[in-house]
Amino acid sequence: MNSNKEMRRCDKGHKYYKSSDCPTCPICEKARKPGSGFLSSIPAPARRALENNGITSLEILSTYSEKDVLKFHGLGPASLPRLKSALKEEGLSFKN
Repeated sequence: MNSNKEMRRCDKGHKYYKSSDCPTCPICEKARKPGSGFLSSIPAPARRALENNGITSLEILSTYSEKDVLKFHGLGPASLPRLKSALKEEGLSFKN
């Protein structure tokens, strides 16, 4: 990864600095973050990974196994405890 940050501008005109190839505008991403629900409690890359795979509720998440969600780009093992906790609070769990 390049340690020099370059100034970029998103389609909405926000200016931001990034040192990676990731095209996500942090300003737009912050505005997209849900104010409540389980998706509000996880980091943006994991949230995008779930949303990009159609997972917008805990009920939908419970139809996947841990192994399945770990295959999603942007979702790693560090997100599993938060997801497990959110599922458990609703009486749900990952599929076996």
